[in-house]
Amino acid sequence: MNEELEYYSKLADWDFNQINYKEEILTDWNFFNCIKRNTNETSLCLDLGTGGGEKVLNEYPDVGMVIATDFSKNMINTAKENAIKYPKKKVKFCEMNSLKMNFPDNLFNLVSARHTKIDAKQIYKTLAPNGVLVIEGIDKKDCWDLKEIFKRGQGYRDKKSISEKDYEDVVNAGFSKIEKVEILINEYYENKDDLMKLILKTPIIYDFCEIENRCKLVDIDLFNEYVKRFKTNKGILLKRALYGIVAKK
Repeated sequence: MNEELEYYSKLADWDFNQINYKEEILTDWNFFNCIKRNTNETSLCLDLGTGGGEKVLNEYPDVGMVIATDFSKNMINTAKENAIKYPKKKVKFCEMNSLKMNFPDNLFNLVSARHTKIDAKQIYKTLAPNGVLVIEGIDKKDCWDLKEIFKRGQGYRDKKSISEKDYEDVVNAGFSKIEKVEILINEYYENKDDLMKLILKTPIIYDFCEIENRCKLVDIDLFNEYVKRFKTNKGILLKRALYGIVAKK
């Protein structure tokens, strides 16, 4: 976890618009559709791990207000700059560690958490009665073929998957009507440069590059091996494995 926190604290944005890839969605579940179904135009929402704000500004449904947080100062600064382009969007960005929340009890109608660490008990306390928690996370088997070649990566050596941990934490926090879904997506990257951009921008493979931004030769060889093995007529295949959780207080 410390590796992940350190990694994200160095990033200034979470924008993948410059990466060319196509998605083949295999599971009928959408994070923002779940939020929309459980909110209205007066809902007060909390978005944890909002990153550079790209998703909350572009895809979050219209609600009364969204408080969007991230523990990275760089991310929040970027989010505030991005928000200038969306003057009508009711979003307030603030720096906060989602594991050390400081909001009043029974405040929010919905809490959303996408690809970030959470404390389900703290979230339960800050949700209003009948409030809803919506989670989308990256599971252990995400990009598994890539991790197998590198013999390392996000969650690679975890004995228990992140989805299992989150589900158990949500149950133990006292939530009811809990739904857990496995989300499978095939991503096809246009060329090896696009796939390289993704790996450099995410912690799928920890410590992929040296300090001076020069990739280790052994990592380049492993990367090229993956490209050769998973190149298809649709592009370079990357199998994503995520999970979704919806729980009601």
